Order: sequence, then C-alpha cells, then structure tokens
Amino acid sequence: MKLAFIGGGTMAEAIIGGILNAGLAQPADIAVGEPVPERREYLSGHYGIPAVEDNLEAARDAELVVLAVKPQDLAKAGVGIKGRLDRGQAVASIIAGARMTTLSEGLDHAGIIRVMPNTPAQIGAGMSLWTAASGVGSEQRELTGSILATVGRQIYVDDEKYLDMATALSASGPAYIFLFIEALIDAGVYVGLPRDMARTLALQTVYGSTRLVMETGKHPAELKDMVVSPAGTTAEALQSLEQAGVPGAIVDAVNAAYLKSVRLGQG
Repeated sequence: MKLAFIGGGTMAEAIIGGILNAGLAQPADIAVGEPVPERREYLSGHYGIPAVEDNLEAARDAELVVLAVKPQDLAKAGVGIKGRLDRGQAVASIIAGARMTTLSEGLDHAGIIRVMPNTPAQIGAGMSLWTAASGVGSEQRELTGSILATVGRQIYVDDEKYLDMATALSASGPAYIFLFIEALIDAGVYVGLPRDMARTLALQTVYGSTRLVMETGKHPAELKDMVVSPAGTTAEALQSLEQAGVPGAIVDAVNAAYLKSVRLGQG
C-alpha cells in the first residue's frame, strides 16, 4: 500500500502517526510533498518517511493521495499534479470548504474523497465525517475508513451536504469546547480556587461528563437533571446560563460556522 500526502502540516502528521502506529503501512510506503525544507527534514527524521518538495514525485504510484494544505494554498498545491494522476488513484481532501466539484475540476481527476476531521486526531481521539465520489472503488473506500479509524472515530455519508454541517459542529467544535474550558477555569479562579486546582477540576469534569454521556447512552438532559437539586446551587447556575442566552448562543455559533462553510464552498 502506497500513500502520499500533499502538505505535511499538523493534521497530516497526525494521520501519518496514526497509520504508522496502527501498522497499516511502513514508513517507506508513505511519501510527503512539502515546500518548507525544515518541515521536510523534521518529518523525514522523526517518522523515517520520504519527504520531497515536488508534489508529483510524492504522489507517484500512491493508491491514495491526501490533500492536506490550507484552503488558500489549494490552487498552488494542485498545479504540479493537475491532470497527471492515474485513474486508479484516489485523492482524499481534508481541506475545509473545498467541494468535491472544485477539487475534481482543479485536479482534472474524478476519484475524489472529501474528509472533515478535527484536531483531537492528534491524540487518536478525532472525529471524521467523509464521503466519496462514485468513481472511487470499494478498496479505496475501505482504505480511507481504516486510515481515519487510526486517529479516532469516522462516519461515512453519501451526501456531501453533511460535510459543511460537520465542519461547523465537529471540526470547529474543539474551539468551542476549549473556550468553555478556559471560561470554566477562569470562573474557578474568580471564586477563589488556585489556578492549577481550577484547571484540574475543570478538565476532569468535562472529561468525565463526556464519558458519562457516551458510556450510559442517556440523553444529556436526563443526566443534567440528575445533577440538579430543587432550589440548589446547580439550579441557580443553570438559571443564570439560560438568562444569558448560552444555549441559544451555541446554536447560533454552530449555524454561523455552517453558513460560512457553505460560502467558502461557493467561492
């Protein structure tokens, strides 16, 4: 199995690490096309993989070519490989907002897979939603699913419209969670806790609460009600959050990110 990455940034590195840790491929079977010399040297030295400047050289003979560049670098990255990929090769893009039609036309290639991962993939706890064009074979689909499973959970969908929705929820979502965690820590400090203690309390609370929802399968509202005592401290806090419009603000934030993703896809 030969794999190639166009772009050797953080997300590409996370996927490469997941692949190697899972034993899906050997270092010699993974090539990276990366324009920054220091980054090439790091990837080659740390993972033992070939890292080259020429994207076409990296993509040669690869069953799956992963596009892992920033949206603004897509056109430049595609110059060297446009119209030069074999029909049997598939291209998996993790570029936010880049639609499959845009990718297919920009690369002059039909075998397109679009993936929306998120940053917890760096520790193997990511969430990826993905879809594939009709021209992508079953083996390449299975390979993509296996690769994404090495960095967390993955869901395949038939309709590309869900990718913009996932961009707003799961891809942008870690930033919302980090903002909440930061505020929770600051709140602990505000009421008098030492910052290191507030951090530990906040992080374990978020982690444990997430696990509780996942492992019990109960609706979050049911678990929330189990914490609330009549006229108690939690009820007082939730009333404050409701009055501040926090639940509605979260919905508005996700919707704003979704609409932005749609606009990016429209150019």
